[in-house]
Amino acid sequence: MAKIIAVNAGSSSLKFQLFEMDNEEVITSGVIERIGFDDAIFTIKYQDQKNKEILPIKDHQAAADLLLDTLIKKHIVSSLDEIKGVGHRVVQGGSYFDSSKIMDDYVVSKIDELKVLAPLHNPHHLTGYYAFKKAIPNAGAVAVFDTAFHQTLEKRCYIYPIPYKYYEENMVRKYGAHGTSHFYVSHRAIELMGNPEHSKVIVAHLGNGASLTAVKDGISVNTSMGFTPLAGIMMGTRSGDVDPSVIDYLVENIGLTMPEVIHMLNKESGLLGISGVSSDFRDVQQAALQGHERAKLALDIFFRRVIAYIGRYFIALGGIDAICFTAGIGENSAYARKEICDLLTEALGVEIDQEANENGQGDRLISTPNSKVKIFVIYTNEELVIARDTKKLLNL
Repeated sequence: MAKIIAVNAGSSSLKFQLFEMDNEEVITSGVIERIGFDDAIFTIKYQDQKNKEILPIKDHQAAADLLLDTLIKKHIVSSLDEIKGVGHRVVQGGSYFDSSKIMDDYVVSKIDELKVLAPLHNPHHLTGYYAFKKAIPNAGAVAVFDTAFHQTLEKRCYIYPIPYKYYEENMVRKYGAHGTSHFYVSHRAIELMGNPEHSKVIVAHLGNGASLTAVKDGISVNTSMGFTPLAGIMMGTRSGDVDPSVIDYLVENIGLTMPEVIHMLNKESGLLGISGVSSDFRDVQQAALQGHERAKLALDIFFRRVIAYIGRYFIALGGIDAICFTAGIGENSAYARKEICDLLTEALGVEIDQEANENGQGDRLISTPNSKVKIFVIYTNEELVIARDTKKLLNL
């Protein structure tokens, strides 16, 4: 039986899921947070139990060692040799990788080269790779790239209208993100529709980070995030699309530095910046329902920016068969789904079933038979995609 661990290493965190791949069962899952601090948090779920421990964890190597030692101590595995593969989420694969790859010297060198495009992510993915390679040297390693699914975009969709030399010489282009989620959700939707030969699907990955992707016959044809995850729709703390001249104005007239502007656009904008309440959609929704005017405005902008991309992709696809809601907001907020769908009713003939929207469970259709577009709620499972690709590439 092949056990595979899916790993997502962040700047100060390490998320994981251990799978028994014969039946794709999740054996254990969890996260190590605040790596590098004396009060790091280690949370692990196993056999319907959730254990949480606060302790010092100095670096990612210590985090990997702690995790693997815990798997032995809790008898989750009898030996680390049972783990045959480690699948690593990698945010930025650039134009080098259009699919997942076994991690060899070439792949590692390219991930390192691309850290200039994802300085907050790629270095930590490599740290996680080296940590697990040291701890489980006999296990194969696979890189699963967030950008790979979007490598099918045509040039007319990923080239920016700036001097072409910046694309040729400096890799400036749209790359997108959340590709693993968009891949899983769009293909799950196609399955739920009965595996038609042709399909036009829009995936709305709505969480603290959010993006939309137009998927035709299972292939990504456009996506809202761009050179970085800052582009596209408004998010929890990210602004999404803004007029570039705003940046120049803030620097030249207000006196902000460029790093301050970029920090503001990434960390202080979006739902948080408009509402002044929170970056968490639930908090902003609660405030709005209690009459908080800026919270109401924040939600209104968020919903309208989502439908603007849906409209754009409706045209690009030449119509749509389905819209899929996923990620934290998309999966859990019946309110957000209703508000977005209500804004689409007149133009697209969308009609949702309130009972299915508010009280249904799991992957499901929430549109009525009269709706001209099927509306799905689909729970994303990026870790399963990582594990499946690892199993396939390592031939386990």
